[in-house]
Parts: sequence; structure tokens; C-alpha cells
Amino acid sequence: MMNHVEQYAPQFFPVKNPPMRWAQKTMIEKAPIWCSVDLRDGNQALITPMSLEEKLEFFKYLVKIGFKEIEIGFPAASETEYEFCRTLIEQDLIPDDVTIQVLTQAREHIIAKTFESLKGAKHAIVHLYNSTSVAQREQVFKKSKEDIIKIAEFGAKLCKEYREKTEGHFRFEYSPESFTGTEPEFALEICNAVLKIWEPTPDDKVIINLPVTVSHSMPHVYANQIEYMNDNLYRRENVVISLHPHNDRGCAVADSELGLLAGGDRIEGTLFGNGERTGNVDIITLALNMYSQGVDPELDFSNMPEIVEVYERVTRMHVYERSPYSGQLVFAAFSGSHQDAIAKGMHWREEHDCKHWNVPYLPINPEDVGRVYEADVIRINSQSGKGGVSYLMETKYGYHIPMKMRESFGYLVKGVSDHAHKELLPEEVLKIFEEHYVNIEEPISLPEVHFVQKEEGVIGAAVTISYDGKTDVIQADGNGRLDAVSNAVKAYLNMDFALTTYTEHALAVRSNSKAVSYVGLEKNGKTCWGVGIRSDIINSSISAFLSALNQLIIDCK
Repeated sequence: MMNHVEQYAPQFFPVKNPPMRWAQKTMIEKAPIWCSVDLRDGNQALITPMSLEEKLEFFKYLVKIGFKEIEIGFPAASETEYEFCRTLIEQDLIPDDVTIQVLTQAREHIIAKTFESLKGAKHAIVHLYNSTSVAQREQVFKKSKEDIIKIAEFGAKLCKEYREKTEGHFRFEYSPESFTGTEPEFALEICNAVLKIWEPTPDDKVIINLPVTVSHSMPHVYANQIEYMNDNLYRRENVVISLHPHNDRGCAVADSELGLLAGGDRIEGTLFGNGERTGNVDIITLALNMYSQGVDPELDFSNMPEIVEVYERVTRMHVYERSPYSGQLVFAAFSGSHQDAIAKGMHWREEHDCKHWNVPYLPINPEDVGRVYEADVIRINSQSGKGGVSYLMETKYGYHIPMKMRESFGYLVKGVSDHAHKELLPEEVLKIFEEHYVNIEEPISLPEVHFVQKEEGVIGAAVTISYDGKTDVIQADGNGRLDAVSNAVKAYLNMDFALTTYTEHALAVRSNSKAVSYVGLEKNGKTCWGVGIRSDIINSSISAFLSALNQLIIDCK
């Protein structure tokens, strides 16, 4: 039991008698307006903030992904932020369809510096904020509700004045910071006060941003707050409701999704959830959640390895291995049952004309985000099973291992991994396969085999056998070439065994094609396996038989 629980109590203010219409919806049906705040909220949370060069590179990459609104920083806060803004504008680095966004407090010298930094911008959003929560009003500012409203109104009026005398095209955004710790009625009052100053129109819409500055409640409480604001904002038809969730309770994605259902139009977030404390909402997760349900997120995350590389390099942060859709392990299946289900699901797709993706354990096709099955999905360790190992051998190396052989090979691989206490790479699995099964010619070899056709259905074989330092030629008949060779060996060794499995297929090797054969030999209830790879099917089948025979001889010693 934890101590001092009695000092904690809910810090949120629920909406009274909420209609909860959003709860009747089951999914988000269209992409919101996305605003990346990586360069502001994300950057200010870094141990070492990005340099100007890194911010420029990251900005260009965010544009490449498809963001049309990007919050670039707080130009009045530092020279680096100011220089970044001016560089983007003066070097014409902002595409015509992209809007930059800057943050400002409701102070005249800061607003003046902000508009100075934006001079000449083709499209920019000036984001005004002041804190409105009970805790901030009482503890930090020691001001009444009326005083807090006056701060917002003062800032709104100044923004309007500076817009009129500054070259460029500007829109406005207002955030009641710490919204989730604010009484809904007061949040509405202060937002409407700002809206009545800015007077939004169809051609000059205003963004009202309702942030989860610090997460205090379950997601449905936030959704009710958004729905309340959606129902009561002044000139709602000319207002864009923006959501800005942080992840203190681990609910940023849920807050965003329910908030969109409740009337939100826009999301402010970051790649991989970077940001203050536990971070902002992860836009990648939100976008690909939509994608997995057939909704175009209107952002391009098709090359996730590259996105991860750029992000980790410029931010010096690490993408967690199990971060949804982007982590190194999120598509990985180590469990044998999971691997088997995935393999069967993929074969099902090959055999059926499947319109929609529905493979077990894979919410989306890993290839859609630039991942590959042999390296990212079927991962081999001591927990892996026959299905996964066989699927890896098929998809990466072209081997169609017979069903009855898969269990033997699966246990062999598991044993190696278990003994080494590590994951096995695909090339290591291939090496085990080749060393244990393929073209094994010790302790017995068959240097020469000659066949003759006898009466119908009967093949005669002259088999040269080298074993234990001696070489002999043995004659035998069979109902096929392999049967004739088998009978010759049985007679020579005075050993009884049954050929229970034989399969073959072509194996593409670079520009050539080779024949691969699989043979199972059973003795006393145990089956030994061999694989032959040769240029022609006859020699391939004999090599497979010989490989299985050598396994049998070794096991019988």
C-alpha cells in the first residue's frame, strides 16, 4: 500500500449533465487538421535543444511528411527561435500551402517581437495563451477570474492591432492554458471574450485550442469538456477547435480520439510523443490508428525507418522499441503460436482475393510503414515455433519445408537459441538448416549412381557406396529411382527403414534455378530428415535421401 494517498484528490471539473453524444460514435471518419509542435513543445523538452541547422532540417522533413501547419517556436523567447523564424521567411523555405505557427504570451513587448519575427510571412498563425486553471490563478498569478480574462482580452486586442500594421497574412489562435484544471464555464467565458474581440468570419477563422496541459482525468471527462465548448462557443461555425493533449496519465491518444468525436477539428502533437514531461500526443499513433480502419490520415508515414532515423538524430531522443507502429519490436512475433498464425494468415491472403487487411496479430501491413517480414515480423528465439521458422525460410530463402519436417527443424532452432540465450538472425537460421540437413555426405556417401529402365514400372540401380573406409557397388531394383537407391542401401547396411516423405520444388538462386528435395526416413518410430540441392531433380533427390540416411546412421550409433 502506498503512503499519503489521502493528500490527493481530483483536480478536474466535470461538465454537469453532459449529453455525451460523442459516445454514440464508433470511429473517427476523417483526418483532423494536423499541427506539428515538434519544433516548439517538442524542442523545449529536449535536454539539448535543436540547433538552427537541425530545426531547419526537421522543418523540411515535417513538410515532406505532409504537415500543413507547423508550430516553429516562441520567437520572442530566444535569438535562436527568432533567427529560425526569420530564416524560414527570408530564404523562402515555407511552401505556399504550409502555415507556420508561433507562440506568444499576452505581453506587449513579446507580442511586438513576435510580429516583428513574422514580417513578410505568407501564412502564419499567432498563438496567444494565458493560464486559466484554479491552481494557476490562486498560486501563481494570485488573480481573480476577472483579472485573468482581462489578460486574455489585452493580448487579443494587441494581436489585432499588430496584425493591421505588420506585412504578412496572419490568423489567430487562443489557448486557455491548463484548460483541464479550469472550470468549464470559466473556460467558455474567457474563450468567448477573446472571440468577441477577434470576431471570426468564414474567411478569417479563429483557432480555439483546448489543451490537456496536465492530464487530470479519464478521457471521457475531457471529451465531455470538448463537447460542452463545441456546443457553446461564440460563432462556432467560424471557430476551429484544436486539441493539445499531454500524456501525464498515459491517455493522450485516447484524449485526442474522444476529443475528436466530441467536436474537435484539429490536433496539436508531435512525432513519437516527444514533449514536456511524459510528452505530447503521438501523431504517428493517432494517424495510423485511423489508417488501420481505412481512413486516410493525410500524412505520409510509409518510410518509418527513415522517420525514426531523422528524429533520433536531430532530437537525440530514442524511439522506444514498443512505441506503436514505429518501435523496432511492434510487429515482431517471437511466440510460436503467433508466428504460426501470421504465416497462415499471409498464405490465406495469397490464396484468396482479400480486399481488406485482416492478418492475425498484425493491425496493419508492416510493409505499409517500410518494414520487412523477414527482419521485422518473424523473429527467432527460444520461444519461436515451427510455423515462424518455416515462414522465414520460405519468404527469405525460398525453402518450402514439408509440414512433417517443420516440427523437427523448429525444435532444432529453438534448442540452438535457448543454448545461446539470444535471438537468431535469419542468416543464422539458414546456417543451422544447411549444416544439419543439406547435402550431408558423411559418414556414408554415394559417389556414383546409374539407372536402367527394366520392365514397366521397375528401375534398376547400380549404386556405388563408400562407407567405413570401403567402397562397393550394389545392384537393386525399385518402383522408382529413389526406391531403387533406398533398396540398395538397405541391402548393403542390412538396415530397415521406411521412406515416409518426399517433396521437391525449384529453388531460385540468383539468375539460376536449382532443384531442392526433402526426404524423411523413419526407423523405430523416429524420422530423420535430409535436404538435397543440386542442378537437377534426380541428383537432388539422391542427395536428400543420403542426407537423411546419414542422420539416421548417426542417431543409431
